[in-house]
Amino acid sequence: MEYAHIRLIHITCAVISVSLFTLRGVWQWRGVDWRRWRWLRVVPHVNDTVLLSAAVALALMSHQYPVAQSWLSAKVLALLLYIGLGGVALSPRASRVTQRAGFAAALICVSYILWVARTRSPVLGLL
Repeated sequence: MEYAHIRLIHITCAVISVSLFTLRGVWQWRGVDWRRWRWLRVVPHVNDTVLLSAAVALALMSHQYPVAQSWLSAKVLALLLYIGLGGVALSPRASRVTQRAGFAAALICVSYILWVARTRSPVLGLL
């Protein structure tokens, strides 16, 4: 498969991932029990697996690796933070305040990841 096709898969999966996270987060915020729908518990994991597989394929094809490229390292670290904060945001055991703070912080992480992906700079134009 060509680089451009894998990149398109990666971008499409990223849009789907953020959309599904936002949907679940908003429903969590409104008190909707989104966990009752099996597809909302399964599809995000399948999609994220494809997303990360495409990311690894792109890194291997372009010879750009997180340790060697600071912008890619920043994306990976922000992704790990996003996953952790997303877990807090969607946790049924967390308080409403904690869920909402986690949701907002996770969306900030997503914004940072998108910025870094677009600019290939981890410093947000600060330097």
